[in-house]
Amino acid sequence: MGGFFGVASKTDCVFDLFFGTDYHSHLGTRRGGMAVYGEGGYDRSIHNIENSPFRTKFEKDVNTLKGNIGIGCISDFEPQPLIVRSHHGTYAITTVGKINNSEELVNQIFQSGNPHFLEMSGGDINPTELVAAIINQKDHLVEGIRYAQEIIDGSMTLLIMTPKGIYAARDRMGRTPVSIGQKEGAFCASFESFAYLNLGYLEYKELGSGEIVVITPEGVQTLSEPSSDMKICTFLWVYYGYPSSSYEGVSVEQMRYRCGDLLARRDQVKPDIVAGVPDSGTAHAIGYANRSGIPFSRPFIKYTPTWPRSFMPSIQSQRDLIAKMKLIPVHDLIKDKSMLLIDDSIVRGTQLRETTEFLYQSGAKEVHIRPACPPLLYKCKYLNFSRSTSEMDLITRRVIVEAESEITKEVLSEYADPESDRYNYMLDQISTKLNFTSLRYHRLDDMIKSVGISPCKLCTYCWNGKEE
Repeated sequence: MGGFFGVASKTDCVFDLFFGTDYHSHLGTRRGGMAVYGEGGYDRSIHNIENSPFRTKFEKDVNTLKGNIGIGCISDFEPQPLIVRSHHGTYAITTVGKINNSEELVNQIFQSGNPHFLEMSGGDINPTELVAAIINQKDHLVEGIRYAQEIIDGSMTLLIMTPKGIYAARDRMGRTPVSIGQKEGAFCASFESFAYLNLGYLEYKELGSGEIVVITPEGVQTLSEPSSDMKICTFLWVYYGYPSSSYEGVSVEQMRYRCGDLLARRDQVKPDIVAGVPDSGTAHAIGYANRSGIPFSRPFIKYTPTWPRSFMPSIQSQRDLIAKMKLIPVHDLIKDKSMLLIDDSIVRGTQLRETTEFLYQSGAKEVHIRPACPPLLYKCKYLNFSRSTSEMDLITRRVIVEAESEITKEVLSEYADPESDRYNYMLDQISTKLNFTSLRYHRLDDMIKSVGISPCKLCTYCWNGKEE
């Protein structure tokens, strides 16, 4: 996961950069960084944010960094932004995306004469450094950015800061967003559209698929026109996006209300209360409650004062334990109640099974589960936003493997079809394994309807396996 923010201002930009970057903390848990350019040249700061929030780690840097142009990022993997010296001059770069063919690209660059890459811990090459190396193969920055977008298998959205301004480039299929904001004397580029609103910026434009612009304090100039093709990640609305953001003009919060609304229209159960798993399930649950007339309730509260999202270890068993520890029950709202619980999705099922057991232990009579998206059948191949490292992490795949001697695309397509016997068998098995009273997923057609833009512009690969 990851997010970025960039500012080009006629005055010092560090205040806006600090808070604009901090507003992306929900997208990453491991590294944060800021780089600026001013009278003293380039300056940069990178910190580990695994055990402390971005704002705490960087508050001292706000008083020392000086510059009128800056980029910042939150990253779940590599330290960035990087400062690179090349035949293009010196520039800073930060990226959001996924490179599936990194080994092939590294070998290609070695053959073209690049002497080395720096290894990160674990022996991996920093993907942002690899992107810079690809860009540096070409004579001009914009030509290099286009080249990187063409040859990377996966996705790549980036910001490049030079002494003259910031180059912002959206992935060629528009899988991740870039929103441009404007205020007097400054322009900014942001992954999340809400991140600049409290800083006084107004929305200027969203970049289209593959569009490349250069941002200066005076304006925004398009250097490469956008494509009409788009495959933006639908999971941004369902889960990853912050509630106050919007993508392609579609509000995240309103989309989630519509998800809950359509879930309720197809449902027959009559529980006492409707609840959402905090935080992303809450809006879906409100939409369901509004449509069904069943009261919305908060039977457990997420404890956040000393448990920021950034405190999340990489070991899955520890992640599951911490997720459970964050939820504090309100026993008076649980005891003797039939409950309908909405979560954004079911991946492994571990956390939701423990949440369900925790509700039964607190006195719940029934726990009906309604995920706000269809069953996840495929690991994401386009973004690092996937919540699974292997398809066998997915509870759907484990159930299918138990039931099938051979798994083909045709078989998986039946499991993705909500009208098929295989689909209903899978739901029964998952419900039994996770101890749900009942289970009904959001349908893919309803989820697409909840977004409200053309289906051909949405990536739905993790649910139906359909590629570009």
